[in-house]
Amino acid sequence: MTTEEKLQHFLDTCMEDARVRSGRMLDEYMSALEKTFEEHKADTRRREKLQLQQETEKIEREINKQLAVGQIDIRRMLGQKQEELKDKLFVELKDMLAHYLETQDYQKLLERQVKHAVEFAGQDPVIIYLDPVDEDKANRLALHNGNAEFRISEYSFTGGTRAVIPSRHILIDNSFQTKLEEAREKFHFDLSLTEGGNGDV
Repeated sequence: MTTEEKLQHFLDTCMEDARVRSGRMLDEYMSALEKTFEEHKADTRRREKLQLQQETEKIEREINKQLAVGQIDIRRMLGQKQEELKDKLFVELKDMLAHYLETQDYQKLLERQVKHAVEFAGQDPVIIYLDPVDEDKANRLALHNGNAEFRISEYSFTGGTRAVIPSRHILIDNSFQTKLEEAREKFHFDLSLTEGGNGDV
């Protein structure tokens, strides 16, 4: 083999080695690039998923907040409407009581209340207070209950009686005013009757 042939062979060998090494380096570089790209894609997807989750949670929180505000508004409006209806109901009830005060049944009720108070007092003195509107009934009630002292109240309590047994510090309050106040305090609308829109509040 001549010197030129040797030189050419050496050159070919070097070139082939350089091609192999550069090919291997290029493959390694491409592999690293692909790995970096896949990692970047995975990281981007992860960040997008996290951002989507955060935005979804933010929207859900906002919706829940709006729903809570809406529920508070509905409860407030419902409470106001219930109070309006309760006021109307008790105005009508007072009107009915005003008519009841003119009946014989009311006279009998007063007699029963007085009788009960006198029996409860026993031998102790009892003072029966009547509403100013019942002043005309005082004499008749006193005739049947001589051991009770009858007085007309200085202010109206909407009918009924109030009996005081001073020796025992007892008040028997059968006034319609107290009964109405107690009824109003205990009164509430049963909303279960309106489920499904089948009833009216």
